[in-house]
Amino acid sequence: MTIAPVVKQISVKAAPERAFQAFTANTGAWWPKTHTIGKAPFETVVLEPRVGGRWYERAADGAETNWGKVLAWDPPRGVTLAWQISASWAYDPDLITELELRFEGRDDGTTRVSLEHRHLERLGANAAAVAEQLENGWAPIMQLFVEFVGA
Repeated sequence: MTIAPVVKQISVKAAPERAFQAFTANTGAWWPKTHTIGKAPFETVVLEPRVGGRWYERAADGAETNWGKVLAWDPPRGVTLAWQISASWAYDPDLITELELRFEGRDDGTTRVSLEHRHLERLGANAAAVAEQLENGWAPIMQLFVEFVGA
């Protein structure tokens, strides 16, 4: 079974360098606190800036919960992440769906941010249901990113 990737595009009022930095180095500042897989609410989200770097949340008590890892690092043009969160919303080191973000500067000083979350069939028996949740969930998350960059 193949499931179509979730694809979203937004525009932010920033140069690609600033948009890339906001997404990769400041995720914890705009990511909704309700969207956590840790045992406690996260204090920050960390994306280590290199291929093979970890992507994880850290709670106030220092507990870390992995989300995935960096598969491609090409600042400020893009980043590809291994989303290793299962259909039961828990970290799974053996699972990889891919989350690719591209940052394309435009003549008007804005940046088009393209998101593609692919290989969702790897989520198994509940893949279609999770794909629908992601389809509905990425738009409001990306809107939070737009608001953060525009602030």
